[in-house]
This record gives sequence, structure tokens and C-alpha cells, in this order.
Amino acid sequence: MSFRTPLSTARGLGSAKHGVGHWISERVAAIALVPLVFWGVYSVIVLAKLDYYGAVAWIGSPVNATLVILTVGISFFHMQGGMRVIVEDYVYGHLTKAGALLANYFLCLLVGALAIVSILKVALGGA
Repeated sequence: MSFRTPLSTARGLGSAKHGVGHWISERVAAIALVPLVFWGVYSVIVLAKLDYYGAVAWIGSPVNATLVILTVGISFFHMQGGMRVIVEDYVYGHLTKAGALLANYFLCLLVGALAIVSILKVALGGA
């Protein structure tokens, strides 16, 4: 049984020197998502009025396709970073933590890539 306080236990360990980069990347992604989400809500309202062919024509516009791809890509990047922080903070076993971090990274990468390829397929006329 240890009689040391949490501060006493942590003192002398120092900084890991990697947290600031993660923190900044999460904030930049969040700031980038703000206008993209507003645009996304507007787009859903516009798309609700269109039929299938109208929606395909809408996504075929270079501006709309680019904004959808940016929204999906930044969303998956932001989600992966947020889940990484949760795993690092709340999963304690080294092997379990490593497995969860790898699964998080590759799952976000795979699903994000599939979404972007699907958007490109429709936007470039393959639908």
C-alpha cells in the first residue's frame, strides 16, 4: 500500500513531449469541420428535394464533390484522433491498448478511404 499522493507519484516523470501536436491537430480539424458541417446541413436540405438523378448530378459538381470529400476525410481524421485519446487515457493493458490503437487507425483509414472512393465513383460518372 502506497501512502504517496498522486502529485508525488507523478512528480519527476516529466512531459512525454508529444501531446501538443495531437492537441493542435484535433483543434484544427474541429475548426475546419465547422463550416463544412453548416454546408453539409444545407446540402442535405437541397438533396432532400432531388430525385436520384438530381443527386448524382449534384455530386458530379466539382465544388460539391470536393466539399463532400473534405467533410468525410476531415471527419474520419478527427474521429481517429479523438478515439486515440480515449484509448490512451482509459485502456490500461499494454497489449490491449496497442491493439485498440491499431484497430482504431486502420478502421478509420479503411472506412474513410471506402467513403472517398465511393464519392469519387459517383462524382466521376460511374454510378
